[in-house]
Amino acid sequence: MVEFAKEVEIEEKKSKFLGYLLQCHNVQEVEAALETLRAMHKKATHICFAYSLKSPFLEKAVDDGEPGGTAGRPILSVIQKKGVQDVCVFVVRYFGGIKLGAGGLVRAYTKVTSLVLG
Repeated sequence: MVEFAKEVEIEEKKSKFLGYLLQCHNVQEVEAALETLRAMHKKATHICFAYSLKSPFLEKAVDDGEPGGTAGRPILSVIQKKGVQDVCVFVVRYFGGIKLGAGGLVRAYTKVTSLVLG
């Protein structure tokens, strides 16, 4: 069973963004958490994420169908600015019917990540 260290939720123009913080030490833990979230949120539009691992040093950002660079990169950018490692931040999005545009998506994913990293 995957345990998330923290969870947050925001709403932007009727879209729900659910942020999950995972303390992790390897890619297998990230993959297990992603499977758990996909099972929990079967109707979600996107599950975007980014992680930073300390040893071996590894970073990755995934947009999961959002326009390139509007989800995973902003999540990873916040992780880097906060200087944290051995973490993964997942953001589950339920589309609310109103397009946010590239800037709106970047702001929403950045905001959720900042909140979940507290």
